[in-house]
Amino acid sequence: MLSIALPDGRSLAFAEYGDPRGNPVFFFHGTPGSRFFRPPDGITSQTGVHLICVDRPGYGLSNFQPGRRILDWPGDILQLADSLGLDKFAVAGHSGGGPYALACAFALPARVRSAVVLCGAGPIDTPGITVGMTATNKFGLRISRFIPWSIWQVLVWFIYHRRAADPTADLARGNGHRPPADDDQLRNPEVRESCIQSELEAFRPGMRGLAWDVHLLTLPWGFRLEDIRVPVYLWVGGEDDLATPGMARHMSEKIPGCKTISLDHEAHLLLFPHWQEILTQLISE
Repeated sequence: MLSIALPDGRSLAFAEYGDPRGNPVFFFHGTPGSRFFRPPDGITSQTGVHLICVDRPGYGLSNFQPGRRILDWPGDILQLADSLGLDKFAVAGHSGGGPYALACAFALPARVRSAVVLCGAGPIDTPGITVGMTATNKFGLRISRFIPWSIWQVLVWFIYHRRAADPTADLARGNGHRPPADDDQLRNPEVRESCIQSELEAFRPGMRGLAWDVHLLTLPWGFRLEDIRVPVYLWVGGEDDLATPGMARHMSEKIPGCKTISLDHEAHLLLFPHWQEILTQLISE
């Protein structure tokens, strides 16, 4: 495990994969998730990418940050990039990590070469934001911002405690209830193990990190998508019921020059079968 000490005394944990001398890409996990979530390392190496996966505050071994905002994240990444001696880099965010990739693209235009959002969560003002979404995600997006923090933490524990205790069993319970493309991906032992290990680590310190992460997704992000000035790619699964295609359509209309790759028969885990294409596109800028 690698970590750096931040100026406010927090630890920021990360893991490195792929080619250590390759093109640097910071990868931001979903909600929940941890530094262990990523597609196959062999593809990352073959594509010539140095992948740096980072635990957000409150997940894994990164300390919780009271009052954190989405726009605080670029500062953490800047500190990490400087500590690793990286001048220019790309950023990628999956699911709930998507807003953090866009925050870095907005706040660090001199350092970020390009950004990719993979089945990413959209802003709370997205028209029809919960259309086609799972019941759990609808619930979180609709009510989190209206509930006192102490009560919200209890609700998150109630919803997620079985999943946190045994992610393997939780994946099994979901078989047949997900989009077919995601069920297909989770039959792959490497994909399944990545998801399981990521969640075991994500919940190691408890659920405060997840509770705050969900809360932030229901608030304004603190920047305008129209003000992003680096190349952005949006990858969208037409059957995604966690971060819906409507979110991507809304973001693509707002982000200048945004390029959208829509795959009708893919879902939330499309990054696994398309990882080489995603990385090749990202480092071509």
